[in-house]
Amino acid sequence: MNNTASLLVLLFLAITFIQSAYDKVFAWQTNIDWLKGHFANTSLLKNNVSLALGIIVFLELITSILTLVGCVELLVNGGRVFGFYGAVFSCITLIMLLLGQRLAKDYDGARTIAIYFIPAVLAVFWLS
Repeated sequence: MNNTASLLVLLFLAITFIQSAYDKVFAWQTNIDWLKGHFANTSLLKNNVSLALGIIVFLELITSILTLVGCVELLVNGGRVFGFYGAVFSCITLIMLLLGQRLAKDYDGARTIAIYFIPAVLAVFWLS
């Protein structure tokens, strides 16, 4: 199989974003309460936590679907279209999360997101 690395990275991204979206949806209020404190000192996000969280959940769900369909597409016919867009959406979602962490001055959180960004960019490169 020529696409093993791409498949593994897409699975990694799919699991990451499915679990993240699941946690946000099924513990919505807990997440809102925590994020209000996290972003309390940011002028951009402190009054828009619910909206920002909704946008992130939407992006994570789109990313999850595209990466999962991309895995199937790679296995079935070696196609790369859905996987490529899943990887691109992964990068976009991670950049949005990174922006939030930087605005909150949570540099450890931003560093963690940067670690996830590396395989996402690799997937974009491999699938382009």
